Amino acid sequence: MKISVLDQSTASAGRGQDAAIRESIDLARHCDRLGFHRYWVSEHHNSESIVGTAPEVLMAAIAATTTHIRVGSAGVMLPHYAALKVAEQFRVLEAIAPGRIDLGLGRAPGSDRLTAHALNPYSNAADEFPRQVQELQAWVAGEPLPDNHPFRSIRAHPMGSTEPQIWILGSSDYGAQLAAHFGLPYAYAYFFNDGRGVEQALDLYRRNYRASDRHPTPQPTICVWALAADTEAEAKRLATTREYWRVGFEQGLRNPLVSPEDAMAHPYSAAEMATVTAMRSKAFVGTGPQVAEKLHALARRLDLDELVINTWTHDPVPRHRSYELLADAFGLRCAAQSAAQAETVTA
Repeated sequence: MKISVLDQSTASAGRGQDAAIRESIDLARHCDRLGFHRYWVSEHHNSESIVGTAPEVLMAAIAATTTHIRVGSAGVMLPHYAALKVAEQFRVLEAIAPGRIDLGLGRAPGSDRLTAHALNPYSNAADEFPRQVQELQAWVAGEPLPDNHPFRSIRAHPMGSTEPQIWILGSSDYGAQLAAHFGLPYAYAYFFNDGRGVEQALDLYRRNYRASDRHPTPQPTICVWALAADTEAEAKRLATTREYWRVGFEQGLRNPLVSPEDAMAHPYSAAEMATVTAMRSKAFVGTGPQVAEKLHALARRLDLDELVINTWTHDPVPRHRSYELLADAFGLRCAAQSAAQAETVTA
């Protein structure tokens, strides 16, 4: 099974937001050495919690300083931008790391309505998403648009022998149906709502899939929040950071992550505690083997051969450790070492 990473560049209380960006680059290098398949970074705006506002810029730094791991967006919120400019950005990224770039596309604003309007003042921008995807596919692949298209003569440069792989991201039926229509890989944001609706979305995607030249068969995955530590107790302690954030999120707050000590000291109300208890009942939290067993079971149930793991911690050290433990539990590190040895022998 392929195991990948979704990094949301989370800000932590007590450290500058700029540190979150540098930590994303550092973690990407770490996951590259560990043998993870992809490293995706997200796009959010006007948030004190998730501060990765420009995935294409962050991807350039990651692509230039890693060796094997695929580097991608999860995603570029396409309605904010002109499809041609996104195609050009990702053609440049593909030139930096040929054969390693993923272009994940989302329709949601990744922000509040006012911020979305500031990014793109056209009120119907999201309605143009299917047209933008169609244009982007052609420009990214270096293929002509239809004969009657007004932009048919335009090309996105620089061109090369490889091209970014386009993904459609979503947490509803809409993204699943769009990915199926265009014959594109599809990633479901399982962690948004603890997987509610995932079976229906994946079924719609597979059942309605229209084979494309690049992707003759469906290629689905899901993004799951998971956290591993050396002991189950330590993993549960670290997870209180996200539990506290989630309670605030449901109250409209977008604050930086707090430490486990501050999270556990919070006097939760009965309603807030109910939210925490519900999270814990579905959490992928524990030792490396415990979390891997749960993730394997989820992948089998949904018939998936790849999972994307999202992990939050207040301090970067336990997040690094979590990915180490999962890499070991899934055998990624051994595979990466074997591949490196084979490359050395070949060279």
